Amino acid sequence: MKRLAVYCGSATPADPRYVELARDVGRTLAERGIGVVYGGGRLGLMGAVASGALQAGGEVIGVIPQALAGAEVANTDCTELRVVDGMHSRKLAFTELSDGFLTIPGGVGTMDELWEAVSWAQLGYHAKPVGVLNAFGFYDHLLAFNRHMAEVGFVRPMHQGIILAEPELDLLLQRMAAHEPVQAIFSMKASEL
Repeated sequence: MKRLAVYCGSATPADPRYVELARDVGRTLAERGIGVVYGGGRLGLMGAVASGALQAGGEVIGVIPQALAGAEVANTDCTELRVVDGMHSRKLAFTELSDGFLTIPGGVGTMDELWEAVSWAQLGYHAKPVGVLNAFGFYDHLLAFNRHMAEVGFVRPMHQGIILAEPELDLLLQRMAAHEPVQAIFSMKASEL
């Protein structure tokens, strides 16, 4: 994995562990020679990921919609900052520029990015690993809901392992590096669906 899209919040929670985690993720990726592709902002966890990676000498590519860049939240310290026309273009750039997706704590935008990466893996738009860093048990309920969707029958058996979740970054990166693509819906016959 040469680059990972890192999905995370632009907010700064009151609990300092989240900002520290984000900074550590950026630093660790840089130390392993893995570039960061992220939302291009300088605020919250996004800014902390970028800062950690840049301080460790890593590559950081920010992808930010024009509307947010114009609101002066763009991180001009990035190795490269791409300004795109909207959120759809941003998510497409994440997919094109990265070798996988790493989700750390975040809010609604982070969930949008994560679920699109999962959906696109199911369909066959990409065959890249989708990792969730479940630090501090932040994603316990989300992972339980994903299991519930599978138990009810809304997630096919061959797609139930798309989300790779671990509480520790080292183990998650190992699992992502060993990722095997799933059978994509695009390659399935109607009788298999």
